[in-house]
Amino acid sequence: MRTNQQTTLKGPVTLNGVGVHSGNPAEITLRPAPANHGIAFLRTGMPSGNDRLIKAHHACVSATELCTVIGDVESGAVATIEHLMSALFGLGVDNALVEIDGPEMPILDGSALPFVKAIDAVGVTGCGAPRRWIKVLRPVRIENGKAFAELRPIDRGFRLDVEIDFENPVIGRSRKAMDLSPAAYRREIAGARTFGMMKDVQRYWKAGFALGASLENTVAVGDTDVVNPEGLRFPDEFVRHKILDAVGDLALAGLPIQGAYRSYCGGHRMNVGVLDALFADRANYAIVEAVGTRRETALAEFGLGLAAFAGEL
Repeated sequence: MRTNQQTTLKGPVTLNGVGVHSGNPAEITLRPAPANHGIAFLRTGMPSGNDRLIKAHHACVSATELCTVIGDVESGAVATIEHLMSALFGLGVDNALVEIDGPEMPILDGSALPFVKAIDAVGVTGCGAPRRWIKVLRPVRIENGKAFAELRPIDRGFRLDVEIDFENPVIGRSRKAMDLSPAAYRREIAGARTFGMMKDVQRYWKAGFALGASLENTVAVGDTDVVNPEGLRFPDEFVRHKILDAVGDLALAGLPIQGAYRSYCGGHRMNVGVLDALFADRANYAIVEAVGTRRETALAEFGLGLAAFAGEL
């Protein structure tokens, strides 16, 4: 398969689990989709009886507290999409339809690895159409106190440089940089699990979060050590998971990014916010095709047209 060609799945694959925040069961089916479809979620099982199609796009994000949510509660939403989006983006899948029967994605083991294994089980194939990228032309940066996130131009590919800095000494300060490729994603990022601090559990529960969290799907961090008996999968698993989340959130650009991403003490809000900053000015980016002449289009024109989904928000 040529890397300059859009891709999709060779066949459907189904996964089951519970939502890490809701604790409710969920089933998803990943299905192939045609060229220029992008990634979209089909929310089924709605109380109204009507299914809801939600484009996986930063303009559709409705919440970023502890997880990334697209759509809205009243007409339909899907929460905690970042791990699946990370797996799709990390493996270079451009087009897919994600059917889900509830409001939250299953957390599975807390990483993107189960999604990677599911995608690998059915395989990826070309769509017969040229791949397109969002090429970063000018630096953009957002800040929130000491935290920041930025995108900068580079000659080719997508590079991430993520740094975390927690007061908890078990997590501490850590930084990792990498060039994203399917091989590097599988090897270095996919298996890194979500994490949380034991001291925050009661607060999360009272706020309606982490109701499905357990040692089976979350790295639990105490004051002096990791609570999980198996320990960490990587010595720097915490920062690797932050990269995993960043890959998933930045996939909400709607197309692969050609650029360099850097963050310090970031998170879902900062990841999505830097996309908002990028697309706020048409001079910040171009949309380029992999074959023939380079084509630039307005943001609203790529894919099947975001406007087609506007009525679904």
